[in-house]
Amino acid sequence: MNGYPQIADHGMIGDLQTAALVSGDGTIDWWCTPRFDSPSLFASILDSGRGGHCRLAADVDRADETTVRQLYLPDTAILVTRFMGPGGVGEVADYMEPNTSATPSGRHRLVRLARVVRGSLPFTFTCRPRFDYGRAPHTLALHDDRSAVFQGPGTNLHLQAAGPITLRPDGEDVVADFTLQAGQTAAIVLTSDSDGDQPVPPMTPDSARDSFETCRDFWHDWLRASRYRGRWRDMVNRSAITLKLLTYAPTGAPIAAATMGLPEQIGGERNWDYRYTWVRDASLSVRALIDLGFVEEAQAFRTWLRERLIVGRASGEPLQIMYRIDGDPLLTEEVLGHLEGYRQSRPVRAGNAAADQLQLDIYGEAADALAQAQEVGGIRGWRSFAKLLDWLADTWDRPDEGIWETRGGRQEFTYSRLMTWVAFDRGIRMATAYSRPADLVRWRSVRDAVFDQIVDRGWNSERQAFVQHYGTNVLDASLLLMPRVGFISPRDPAWLSTLDAIDKELVSDSLVYRYDPAASPDGLRGSEGTFNLCSFLYVEALARAGRLQQARYAFDKMLTYANHVGLFAEEIGPSGEQLGNFPQAFTHLALIAAAIALDEQLEGAAPDGR
Repeated sequence: MNGYPQIADHGMIGDLQTAALVSGDGTIDWWCTPRFDSPSLFASILDSGRGGHCRLAADVDRADETTVRQLYLPDTAILVTRFMGPGGVGEVADYMEPNTSATPSGRHRLVRLARVVRGSLPFTFTCRPRFDYGRAPHTLALHDDRSAVFQGPGTNLHLQAAGPITLRPDGEDVVADFTLQAGQTAAIVLTSDSDGDQPVPPMTPDSARDSFETCRDFWHDWLRASRYRGRWRDMVNRSAITLKLLTYAPTGAPIAAATMGLPEQIGGERNWDYRYTWVRDASLSVRALIDLGFVEEAQAFRTWLRERLIVGRASGEPLQIMYRIDGDPLLTEEVLGHLEGYRQSRPVRAGNAAADQLQLDIYGEAADALAQAQEVGGIRGWRSFAKLLDWLADTWDRPDEGIWETRGGRQEFTYSRLMTWVAFDRGIRMATAYSRPADLVRWRSVRDAVFDQIVDRGWNSERQAFVQHYGTNVLDASLLLMPRVGFISPRDPAWLSTLDAIDKELVSDSLVYRYDPAASPDGLRGSEGTFNLCSFLYVEALARAGRLQQARYAFDKMLTYANHVGLFAEEIGPSGEQLGNFPQAFTHLALIAAAIALDEQLEGAAPDGR
């Protein structure tokens, strides 16, 4: 495989414990197993030569006369890549059957179904796994012309074929060429196994079709719980499915993105590992799912979050900003120097050193997530939460690294103070509503002190806006959340002037930058694109401020930056390209919130939409 596809030229499939990316030409170029945060089997998206891949595609001589289209089977996570050429029309359906068990599995099955619906098409298949991010060798055992196993360190990858396919070795890899006529189907199944040498059940065309139907029915049944009936149902449903795919079923912990190392600037150093659970991102993801009516996911995450509060940390901080999906707080960052990075964007990092940062806003997001339930995990859960707020009352007034995980030193970030206010506000509400024991006098005193500090020091009279941190005039798009969390009315004059300042300085044709690194150095070289989370937060803020025409236009323009199957990465680059890890939970949760806010405001608007 030569070169690199665009980041946006991918769809994602998954089984709720792992996820894989499939490019528009039928190549699986990213798959980590047995968990989202495990080492990769395929990672050619990070190194086209060393990373490993699996490709199944039509093999036609006249490529210029062949059209390739990729789509999701509606309201599912089944990805279909269609090949339309002079000789026929065929397609490859990729999927993983969801595993909702609370027990982590070491075995995961990825199914690739090829079929021809008109004429005939030749197909080519290559499977070149590279274990442990391409660092570990493997051996091939070809049992017969329909089955093989790649043996790697701690994990085996079983390959099975059904239909008119003959597998043959290519060194320690496997290739095949076959032709399908109209009505014919072939199946290729990749089974990763880290549980031992248990036999892999055989796969036949009939059993492949059965698993296809099981996968399809799961997603249709799951999506029926959604309450959303608004104007943008297809995009909201796709975002909900994406958030579900990014949630680790055994613990209920959502991850920030399926990938690591995809750059915020091509050739730059802003390349991070996002396959972990950020308290902030996960809390906001769960809030989006709650708003749609998915209560089971919310309850599972709250259970995971309460366990983190109960266990605590050796450092004395009740929470750290991120964890592995099983709750492990150790995320040692290492540089994978043997990988060249996506389009030579080095370094490629595994793990995330930002886990040790102090980001005080997480306590507000955690409190807001817990406040969505009528109780906080019984007596033990409430006492842990109340203990957290008692601790926060003593420790909240400290500089920190802030929501954007800057590596340029700690500041008194306004957003961190805002979410501290949220933590006490939600705690007071829960204690009052459910008659729970709490030091309400002190909590109210601290809540009000935080409020006064934000108003007195976070407001810049020259800019007529709330600013990034005290003592600066730099704007920050994270403050677009101020109205949503209830700190200020969305039509308060102070908020409207802040919104105007953000519009003037951080917005470029509806796309929103997080902040200006030149005005507020973040300790990193290079630049970045506009941040999709902030662009959708901007839409929501406009809608709640009553600027509906502007909000709707900005929202519809943002949707044009989605890729061909409705997915978003983290950022949009100067030429409209998607940048950063993919797909990004932050973006999709904010899309859901913006759509809901727009629908609510449009329903109550005047006939002219104002």
